[in-house]
Amino acid sequence: MILFLICFILLLLLPDLYIWFSFVRGTAPLLWSIAYWIPTTLALSTMGLWLAGSHPDWMIRLFFGLLLCVSVPKLVFAVISLTGRGIGLAVPHAATVGHAAGILAAAVVCVAFFYGFTRGWKRLETKEIEIASADLPAAFDGYRIVQLSDLHVGTFGSDTTYLRQLVEQVNALHPDMIVFTGDLVNDSAEELDPYLEILPRLSAPDGVFSILGNHDYCTYRHYDTADGAARNLAEVKRRQRNFGWDLLLNESRIVRLGGDSIALIGVENDGRPPFPSRGDLPRAMREVPENAFKILLSHDPTHWRREVLPRTDIQLMLAGHTHAMQLMIGDFSPAGWSYPEWGGIYRENGQTLFVSIGAGGTVPFRFGAWPEIDVITLRRGLPQKP
Repeated sequence: MILFLICFILLLLLPDLYIWFSFVRGTAPLLWSIAYWIPTTLALSTMGLWLAGSHPDWMIRLFFGLLLCVSVPKLVFAVISLTGRGIGLAVPHAATVGHAAGILAAAVVCVAFFYGFTRGWKRLETKEIEIASADLPAAFDGYRIVQLSDLHVGTFGSDTTYLRQLVEQVNALHPDMIVFTGDLVNDSAEELDPYLEILPRLSAPDGVFSILGNHDYCTYRHYDTADGAARNLAEVKRRQRNFGWDLLLNESRIVRLGGDSIALIGVENDGRPPFPSRGDLPRAMREVPENAFKILLSHDPTHWRREVLPRTDIQLMLAGHTHAMQLMIGDFSPAGWSYPEWGGIYRENGQTLFVSIGAGGTVPFRFGAWPEIDVITLRRGLPQKP
């Protein structure tokens, strides 16, 4: 943690120092010179307050706004400018081209991130997905499931506009079932206070089912008592049940339609370190008929390769967690550096994984990886090649 903080602070300061000594010092008026350091000073100050346990909404937004719209563009400029200077040792005028290219790239990054910070994280989209399996019972051909994931309601603070819109859009889709695949909050059950009358409005004929994500254990904050996280977790569970959601904690449910049925299985978070691993898939499947069509709700997509693929015949797993790092450019996302399966449909050995990139986020920013409502239509038949 300390090493990470040191590296992070260096990434904030080194571009500033390069720009200061190369372009600002001795050329700008005194007031402009002082003003130059204000964004970085504010970013470091708010980061310090955040680490000390202060989490007001305005402070978090200020920090990430400065980071994304000021510090990152400075870093982009510094890297390109320094590259130009390096090439300039052998190629005349390369340094000048590098400075110009750096300014242009920094401006593009600044505009894109400003959009992602102000509008992109609430640019809600509905995605239609078809998933086919020869094992699907005939009565469930055309069955529609809405998947929501990673709401992180604390990021929206007390502004309920976005979640009201989301609930209205989901209900207007008239799905047969709604599933929520974890991370309802950031780190506290209190984040749900503004939404106690909104989230219960989610409705589907076969019910609303949910599981826990790593953030729902409420361990990402300081507590004055040893049982602080446990009490918060208990309250998150209680409130979900009060919403009318069927919270699956290493459990299963049988959903019937006509004379056919499918099994819905839900496990607690099953992640790689440092994320909690409390999932118990064998326990969750204890009462599932062996020949049933099985749908698994598991927050972390790494669970698919660690246990689901090698040890089960589960036909479909629905996950979230990655958010696609809340950044996509075309088909690229930095989430791919950490997760082999980070967004969309993946198939292997007749089994399918769908990873939602989520409808919220831990920070108020999204670019390219717009928040999504996923409408999954089940089809009986052979799956198409991805």
